[in-house]
Amino acid sequence: MNRNHLRQFAWVTSFLIVLSGCATSSIPVSSSEKLFYGGPILTMSGNTPEYAEALLVKDGKIRFVGAKQQAERLADKTVQTIDLKNKTLLPSFIDAHSHVNMVGFHQMVANLYPQPDGQVSDINSLVNVLNQWKAQNPAVIKTMGGWILGNGYDDAQLAEQRHPTAADLDRVSTEQPVMILHQSGHLASVNHKALELLKIDQNTPNPAGGVIRREAHSNVPNGVLEESALFSAIGSIFKDVPPAVMFQIAEKGIDAYVKNGFTTVQEGRADQGTTEMWHALAKQNRLPIDVVSYPDITTSEDYMLKQGSSHHYDQHFRIGGVKISLDGSPQGKTAWLTQPYVVPPEGKDKSYKGYPAISNDQQVKDYINLAFKQGWQVLAHANGDAAIDQFIAAVKDATVKQGPADRRSVLIHSQTIRDDQLDQLKALDIIPSFFSLHTFYWGDWHRQQTLGETRAAHISPTATALKKHLIFTQHHDAPVVPPSSMMMLDATVNRVTRSNYVLGADERISPYLALKSMTDWAAYQYFEEQQKGTLVQGKLADLVILNQNPLTVPNREIKNIKVLATYKEGKLIYQDSTN
Repeated sequence: MNRNHLRQFAWVTSFLIVLSGCATSSIPVSSSEKLFYGGPILTMSGNTPEYAEALLVKDGKIRFVGAKQQAERLADKTVQTIDLKNKTLLPSFIDAHSHVNMVGFHQMVANLYPQPDGQVSDINSLVNVLNQWKAQNPAVIKTMGGWILGNGYDDAQLAEQRHPTAADLDRVSTEQPVMILHQSGHLASVNHKALELLKIDQNTPNPAGGVIRREAHSNVPNGVLEESALFSAIGSIFKDVPPAVMFQIAEKGIDAYVKNGFTTVQEGRADQGTTEMWHALAKQNRLPIDVVSYPDITTSEDYMLKQGSSHHYDQHFRIGGVKISLDGSPQGKTAWLTQPYVVPPEGKDKSYKGYPAISNDQQVKDYINLAFKQGWQVLAHANGDAAIDQFIAAVKDATVKQGPADRRSVLIHSQTIRDDQLDQLKALDIIPSFFSLHTFYWGDWHRQQTLGETRAAHISPTATALKKHLIFTQHHDAPVVPPSSMMMLDATVNRVTRSNYVLGADERISPYLALKSMTDWAAYQYFEEQQKGTLVQGKLADLVILNQNPLTVPNREIKNIKVLATYKEGKLIYQDSTN
């Protein structure tokens, strides 16, 4: 998503958060020593599972891991004992890539997700949900300048298997503008009133890196906007609201993560305003967990040259490096591939392969070279293998110019990565961060519409990466999908689609190694392996308690595991009130 524009979008709706407090603020915290025992304590150290009888925590750090009797001898007289009652304790989860501020925003507008996250199944139900939201939220619409907004529709899951058009959205209103965001965050649909206000007509050219879709055999816009066409539209619609209001929506986003056991989260592809917002929250001591921001290098170069990046937190916040986006989404058919899509988008011929976000290869090389020269970690959004080729070439070029170093560049999504590209990632010390949840959410769509059976079976190739001795991380890219840690783990282990089809059985991995990608290896991605990711003496006491052990339940039941509690540096910041 274009953070510069979506930041403004989020601000407008955030006043609603004032009406509901963030759950983290209601949890009592204690700085006393804590002794955990009475259930599986999974340390996540080593390449095979290791358990401990007890975990002793003091002053935010792990004081001891091992036998219960020894922990009791070491503990203070005032130690708080916590009987796990056969529940499972392990390191809390580390979000390898997402957009935390937008998670709060997306809970506020009309929910257009399909099952299991919403109820939209066809265009009629989408229109009905929008009309219901419109009727129930007149004050919100007024605050938004009259715009009716929704998020999360997915043409892959609509019965019609197409994007809603301006004509469809006119059924919601012909007098008020309507905009609905695609679940990928890379496309949107608007009604005719919105096209009028945006001044998009048959004479409006496609912007660089984007497309205004047209009616068949015509230049008349049909209401569907891709990539930069969407981002420009959002930027022209919304006005800023006071920063205090934005703080509330940010805290709502944080709340969604702690409920899922995350204590380190990412603001990916941020802009200066969003980054400064997180910094201000930190200064006010309002961050219960760690937030790492990665400003967009293409829009925040001057800001980054002034601010720089850091491996050290300032009251739970730091700038970790920069983000660059090189293509779109495979489910939206805007990712940049080397081989054509199986079924091209409407109006495109059979040779259609998507397109780059930055068509000038030298410009990409210049950005990566600048980042390497400045010592900024680089996160590159690249779904299609053509975009991955572009990033690999830029990293090679910058490495020659700036010399080798421990940079830990990250290839975000890596959906259609080829085996030869995995080899190059290993040679260049690039960490792939996979979006394995695609196997569930869009696996059937990829088989039938975008990639075909062979390429689809190889998306997020975790087993192949392991065979090539590559570590990797996993992410959910929220709000593209909800920040569910257990759904992410389930998808990595099982690779089961919505239709219960196993997509790429050879790429399945064990629950333990999947957990490594969400804890230990994710800590390494952030240069934080000395502080996080495993339960080792001296590390931060960032912990999560689950109602079942992911290593012992049947694999197909992993998605049903519940997060019971989340601890940040020994402090309880979330507890499931239903247990």
